[in-house]
Amino acid sequence: MRAELSHVRYTDGSDGSDGSDGCSGARVSLVPLTRGGPVGTMSFEELFARERARYEDGIARLDPEQLVRLGNAAYGAGLSLLMLGRPGEAGEWLERAALRWRESWEHATPTSWGRPIGTIKAALIAGRADEAAVYSRWALELGSEEAASPIGRYAAALSLLVLGRDPEARQLASALRERDDFPPAVADALATCAAHDVIGYIEAVEAVLASFETREEFLEDVPVADTVIVLQVLAARRSFAAELSSPMLPP
Repeated sequence: MRAELSHVRYTDGSDGSDGSDGCSGARVSLVPLTRGGPVGTMSFEELFARERARYEDGIARLDPEQLVRLGNAAYGAGLSLLMLGRPGEAGEWLERAALRWRESWEHATPTSWGRPIGTIKAALIAGRADEAAVYSRWALELGSEEAASPIGRYAAALSLLVLGRDPEARQLASALRERDDFPPAVADALATCAAHDVIGYIEAVEAVLASFETREEFLEDVPVADTVIVLQVLAARRSFAAELSSPMLPP
């Protein structure tokens, strides 16, 4: 079992440079965590209730400014339900998150790559393979393969992996490995997954998980290693995945 950590201090925003979805949300600081939720703070039941309330509040005063926040809240609700062993309900909330982030693109700047990344990740975690493919094609149509930023190239690498275009994904991920402004473990996991390098992938995804267990920020205060879940989905499609155990992963 890995270190049991979570987060509670609330501030704003994330640009996605750490390999997260990059949608604005809560940042938090470390407190002890158990499988049921942060010790002495909120359980995953309470986190779900809070995220649902945030979503309902945003719907009540819906405007373009609320779309990203709605996506964030729905994503937090979905991850909380996943941790509670309720995948069906989780999928419904994750699908809402993807739809809201997709809608928000119309009001975003051309470099808001966290939004297409969020849609892809939410669809993959929800088990919506067809939707993940649709969002992946959309991300590529936006020009993510030619993006100047590493987060844009990350969107492209994810998209190519979803679409089974592994040689192209491997090339992009290998380029990310050479940058000092992108998490090396995430780049390694993408590249080794695309290369079907099982041993390399297992080492890389374990490093990604370790980074989640020691990090100081999570979207919406919800302590879940969502990037690890996404990587495991992509690896499983290629008939390999790591055996992982962590309080930041679903049971």
